[in-house]
Amino acid sequence: MTTTFRNFIFASCCLALVATGESVAQASKKKAKTAREAVVPTQKGPQVTKNDRQISEALFLDGMKYFMLEDYQQALQLFQKAYTVTPENAALNYKIGETYLQLKEPKTAMPFALAAVNLEKKNPYYYLLLSQLHSEQKQYDAAAQAFNNLLQNVPNSDEYLFNLADLYLAQSQYDNALRTYDRIEKQFGDMEQLHVNRQQIYLRQKKVDKAIAEGEKLLKSNPTEINYYLAQAELYNATQRPDEAIATINKALRLEPNNPFAHLMLSDLSRQKGDLETSNKEVKLAFASSQLDIDTKVRILVDFIRQLPNPQLEPIALELVDLTTQTHPSEAKAYAVAADLQTIVGKKETARNNYIKAVHLDNSHFKIWQQIVLLDAELEQPDSLVKHAEQALELFPNQAVFWFYSGTGHLITKNFTKAVKSLEHGKRLSNGEPELVMQFNMQLGDGYNSLKEFKKSDAAYEEVLTVDANNEHVLNNYSYFLSLRNENLERARQMSERLVKKHPNNPTYLDTHAWVLYRMGNYTEARKYLEQAVAISDDATVVEHYGDVLFKLGKQEEAVSQWQKAKLKGETSAFIDKKIKDKKLYE
Repeated sequence: MTTTFRNFIFASCCLALVATGESVAQASKKKAKTAREAVVPTQKGPQVTKNDRQISEALFLDGMKYFMLEDYQQALQLFQKAYTVTPENAALNYKIGETYLQLKEPKTAMPFALAAVNLEKKNPYYYLLLSQLHSEQKQYDAAAQAFNNLLQNVPNSDEYLFNLADLYLAQSQYDNALRTYDRIEKQFGDMEQLHVNRQQIYLRQKKVDKAIAEGEKLLKSNPTEINYYLAQAELYNATQRPDEAIATINKALRLEPNNPFAHLMLSDLSRQKGDLETSNKEVKLAFASSQLDIDTKVRILVDFIRQLPNPQLEPIALELVDLTTQTHPSEAKAYAVAADLQTIVGKKETARNNYIKAVHLDNSHFKIWQQIVLLDAELEQPDSLVKHAEQALELFPNQAVFWFYSGTGHLITKNFTKAVKSLEHGKRLSNGEPELVMQFNMQLGDGYNSLKEFKKSDAAYEEVLTVDANNEHVLNNYSYFLSLRNENLERARQMSERLVKKHPNNPTYLDTHAWVLYRMGNYTEARKYLEQAVAISDDATVVEHYGDVLFKLGKQEEAVSQWQKAKLKGETSAFIDKKIKDKKLYE
């Protein structure tokens, strides 16, 4: 195609746009005016020469090119030049007004839109522009009046009643909107959308009875539209008419027996009436359907979660999460919400496994990874803890919490070098979070002690006690490790004594305090605390310690008897067999 021919086609299109106003039309079926009539309408001022018309037309067409390219400033300059030649051209005034609208200058556009309407009262697009400009300036009554003028002055324009009704509705002028719907119905006859719109207005006006009446009309004219049954049932329920709501839902289910939304609503209605058996049956039917979207299921399950723990709700809640994962096996959120609920009701291992399935589908959620490692720790599965913490670190390398769990897992599995490396790195990331730093120091104290780096261990413990002088983990472990090293025993005694005063029936704390006293040579006092401990606990270490104290007090046979008991109960010191065999104390 040659350039000349292309220009000819473009000019022809522009002339058509001038005639019809289609650049801003909202969709109309009106016939277009001819190009010549639109560009040079009947004039009210002095006669315009043929040359003037040609100049104006050329400028207008050039302006249209820039307008269509969205270069509105350049388009405006050309339109304004054309305006100086033919200021009473309605189409030109319209286009200048429209260009100012595009430049977000509705106030400046207004005189041109008014001029277009006054110059040519039968063009609907001029009124549409005028209404839009009034709306942009929040002059909504004037905008509505522009539509009313359009309807009055433009023949066969009743279709714009819908625009007028929308305008009233947007401004919450409900009575005006209702009157406009009456005009539409009179002109076009009974329409489904009119009943829907009226119903929405009545609901906003809290005229529920009128909304229900409109709903009945909808059902009468659309007896197979299930959504109208559901909406009507909701209205009955909102007006405390549950029996009518249930009857309406049952009609819906006769049309669509497997509709999950109908089953869900019937479940709610049955629960309100106290019929829990039916309620549970209906909600399971809804959840068994893949047509009930995952987001709706999640919202319902979250509501269950808020009500837990509750022995009455737990069985149905657990069934629903199973149904959710069965019907949405590729949705990460299905497994995540199932795990959330299972965690609350104590099914920790199942919950942890569902969280793992969730991250296999979508590994981007930090909180789910955090739940996984927390449950690993609670389940006392350190190998899994290390594995999952390190998987999380590949995704979130700057999240200190995963370094903490990685270090803790290595600490439990006695991989102390890796433990302190992870813990130190996490501690550096935790600057500015004193509580988290304290948690790292607690573990570092244990880790460095196991590596026999006692200065670092003591420093970590002391740092914790500076922040929390009554930290039970540190008071116990620090004092016990000092007693094993036979160092700073008075400091160890003060710490362990503080614990047993606060927790006189804790066998671990009683054993620690007794062992500090033992190291200080106070065997009588040590025996007193160990007797309390063995009365509460059968821990092998506590029983072995009790035998050691008895030996120091000259009770050899009783000591050997306690050592033998300790060996049977579990993990003991490396000397236990030699103690029993030689009936001597080895340390």
